[in-house]
Amino acid sequence: MTIEQKTAETGVGKQGLCSGCNYNPDYLNSRRCMPGDACIRAHSGRQIDRFLRQNRDEAVHFLDDIFWERRAIAARYSPVDTIFRLKSDPDEVVRRVVVTRLPVEQLEGMIGDPDREVRLSVASRLPEGLLIRLVDDPDYLIRATVARRLPHGLLSRLARDDEREVRKVVASRLPPFALHLLARDSEPEVRAIVAERALPGLAASLLQDQEWWVRLAAVANAPVDYLPMLADDPEPEVRDAVKQRLADSQAA
Repeated sequence: MTIEQKTAETGVGKQGLCSGCNYNPDYLNSRRCMPGDACIRAHSGRQIDRFLRQNRDEAVHFLDDIFWERRAIAARYSPVDTIFRLKSDPDEVVRRVVVTRLPVEQLEGMIGDPDREVRLSVASRLPEGLLIRLVDDPDYLIRATVARRLPHGLLSRLARDDEREVRKVVASRLPPFALHLLARDSEPEVRAIVAERALPGLAASLLQDQEWWVRLAAVANAPVDYLPMLADDPEPEVRDAVKQRLADSQAA
């Protein structure tokens, strides 16, 4: 099928999107665009993306386009130094693209972006020294991302976070000597992570936890001398773990 036939079949020839297009006929004839497949004038993200992927030098011309998706895709393919001004684009999708491409030293100005996904990308890329500015973000997923990257010395700032998932991340990263900060957490899932990583003294105190899976996690780290107290634990998994640990210590 010739290009002319393809154009006529899709209904976007001289009476459609190709009519009045600056890229017609040169780009069409050189197969740098194709109606219904790679077209900058289409209201189809797939077609716009294919056009700009093949013609990256043209992307910069669409950074101010009225259609948000065209701007977003243009931002993906334009030189980085041309997209700084789009940090304040009115559309969040455009800003999401921009924040993934900016040099990290340009991210500070987007810490307070109103869009959660933008801030999430900021949190995943922001230099460690600036992460502390996101510890009070209203969205827990962003605080959890911060907790995964925050230097150990600053993690205690999130040890009393309102959201369990954030505290679980903190419990998995705090140095063992600092785990006492979460040993009495209200959520057993958090205390279980503490027990799995606790130093012997703290693990011994968690052998009396009200939740059996916390006690089970503590068995592996508590001093052997404390384990007989769980020999009659109501949970068989805890009793089995205690029995095995005692047997291993005797064999050693």
